[in-house]
Formats: sequence, C-alpha cells, structure tokens
Amino acid sequence: MFNDIGPLELVTLIVLAVLVFGPDKLPKVIQDVMRTVRKIREFSESAKADIRSELGPEFKDFEFEDLNPKTFIRKQLDNDELGLKELRNGFDLKKEMAEVTDAVHSRDTDTAASGSSSSSPSGGGRVDMTKKPEEPGKDDRPPFDADAT
Repeated sequence: MFNDIGPLELVTLIVLAVLVFGPDKLPKVIQDVMRTVRKIREFSESAKADIRSELGPEFKDFEFEDLNPKTFIRKQLDNDELGLKELRNGFDLKKEMAEVTDAVHSRDTDTAASGSSSSSPSGGGRVDMTKKPEEPGKDDRPPFDADAT
C-alpha cells in the first residue's frame, strides 16, 4: 500500500504527526486509526465471502483482483494453452524494425537480399519507395489561386 514512501518521507510524516497531535495524544490516535483500518478490512473480507457464497460453488476460486482489466488480460495472455509465449519469444521487434527501415531506405540486408532476389516478380530489381522532392525550375512558380486568398 505504501510502497512508494521513502524513509525520509516516513520520518517527515512521524514528525508532522507529533507536531499536530502532540506526544500525549499520538498513541491514542494511532490506536484509533489502526482499529478503523482493521474494521474496514474485516468488512471487506466479509463482503467478499458473502459474494462468493452467493455466486455458488462454481465460483469458489474466483478472485476479485481479476476484475481489474489489466490483471485479467495479463492472466489470459500468460495462459500456456494459447501458445503466445513461444510466439512472443520468437518475435524480435528490433530486428523486424531494422529490416523495415533498411527496406524503406533501399539498403540491402543479408536476409532481405536473399529473400527479395528470389521472390521479386520484376527480375530482381528493387523499387525505390523513398520520397524525392521535386525541384521546380527557376522560372516555375507554384500555382496561384486568387479565389483561395
């Protein structure tokens, strides 16, 4: 619950509590807070037990944490029945992106050159897909539309 509180922040909170409540009332305040937290936990656990009993025996291993969408999706994707771990481990995103980048910039890679020369329908030639800016001549002006201004 308080995983992100550091030691300095904890000391600051203790000093602040001593200053606000005073050293005389602080133990009673801590007891009251702990009693309230205990009651909230008991209420939460009894509510979970009531919901599980109302759902029936087929939901006895139901976890309320699974209602969180992130937890549910993570649990479903980690399931070994789908075979997604092998697919995820066999896919190297950096390598794939490097191949796509090289293909866009018309660079030959070892895997792209061997694969594209045998499967290219145009006799092994590569198509240059890079954008080359068209440079207008010195006398060419861009079209002017008087109605647009």
